[in-house]
Amino acid sequence: MAHPKSRTSRARKRKRRTHKKIGEPQIAICKTTGEPHLYHRAYEVDGNLYYKGKLLIKAEEED
Repeated sequence: MAHPKSRTSRARKRKRRTHKKIGEPQIAICKTTGEPHLYHRAYEVDGNLYYKGKLLIKAEEED
């Protein structure tokens, strides 16, 4: 196995890792329903499931 010649300091290691963070999720507004949702995700409005503005699964009507 490879071994480092000298130990990497905490400061050097943490400087390298400063860019490894998650960004904020992008939120889109549906043109059909007007609801905010995450990109590339199906979303539910009043029991109906939508994706890309199209109705995927219609909610069952309960009597």
